[in-house]
Amino acid sequence: MGKLLDDIVVLDFSRVLAGPFCTMTLADMGARVIKIEPPSGDEARGMGPFALGNSLYFASVNRGKESVVLDLKRLRGLEIALELARGADVLVENYRPGAMDRLGLGHERVSAANPGIVYASLSGFGQTGPYSARGAYDVIIQAMSGLMSITGPAGGQPTRVGASIGDIVPALYAVAAIVAALFRRERTGAGCRLDIAMMDAAFAVVENALARYWVGGKDPAPLGNRHPSIAPFSAFATRDGQLVLACGNDALWHHLCVALGAPGLADDPRFLTNALRTENVEELAGALEGFLAAKPAAEWIDILTVAGVPCAKVNAMSDLLRDPSLIARNMIREVEVPGVGPMPTPGSPIKGDSFDDSVGVASPELGGQTFQVLAEFLGLGSVELEALEESGVIGRASRRES
Repeated sequence: MGKLLDDIVVLDFSRVLAGPFCTMTLADMGARVIKIEPPSGDEARGMGPFALGNSLYFASVNRGKESVVLDLKRLRGLEIALELARGADVLVENYRPGAMDRLGLGHERVSAANPGIVYASLSGFGQTGPYSARGAYDVIIQAMSGLMSITGPAGGQPTRVGASIGDIVPALYAVAAIVAALFRRERTGAGCRLDIAMMDAAFAVVENALARYWVGGKDPAPLGNRHPSIAPFSAFATRDGQLVLACGNDALWHHLCVALGAPGLADDPRFLTNALRTENVEELAGALEGFLAAKPAAEWIDILTVAGVPCAKVNAMSDLLRDPSLIARNMIREVEVPGVGPMPTPGSPIKGDSFDDSVGVASPELGGQTFQVLAEFLGLGSVELEALEESGVIGRASRRES
């Protein structure tokens, strides 16, 4: 089977995380992603964890791509980049606003060379607005977007979410926007400029926190594992550890009470409705844990799963590599790290019945495909390529090895 984005060519000028996660997702869907790196490489190549001198951080978000080393500060390097852009469907960059213009690769110049290109810019605060010149990292965005203010233990300090969702959420919004722009181009022939801000994307997923502030006039605070308007919806102590329960409606609440051997709990006037359970959430937790203490978490999971009550243990990374659902759905894959060997990595969650969901087998060595890509796209011969390499315009640097 083919893939969803077969024959789409993506020119990737991004680095570190937001842009590379976007382009990796496009590569997973079949796009040919040509990663343009400076002679020093993507900064992520210098970020840990490392194995034999190779960055596994870089490997985890750059599988399935090709690497071309270009010195864009040299005129010939810029000319080569523009020639590549003429043959691309998509360009992705995540420099600060104005940086690509200064390099000579801004949207106006690139779209003049290729009017059909989808030019996607990811930045901290967007191409416009009073913060546009600011740099940003995940923790900055999680703080400014309000996500940190609603994350953490109840009564505790605001806390960063453990994954870099300040980068990953805008990356996924960019994927959706790029695919939509390609669809529109099929109908109109016109390319477009996409302006995806990390701040905008993170703010867009604060869910109902803004509504809660607007209706109540009070800033929502961290609630730990609780949900602000559903109960029970949290982690609870059992005989040997924590068990997560999620009863999103009154029917599930009744099923839970029966499975716990506590049918009378469903008739307790404090817990008759979801609104009452949320209002009396501390008393609810105490009542539930009184029953849950009778058995270990694993035994409760078996019982509650049969009863149709959503429940779970809190998995660690070591648990996930053995998870039968992830294994069955091809979500545990391996990426070959040169000089290191296969590294486990999440597969593509984009699945369906008429396309291949496999992922790239490796992340690229720095400049590993420079000669191949320039020969294919620009028709350059070996003599000219070697001369360009000798002059420093292009490169084929290898990975660091210890």
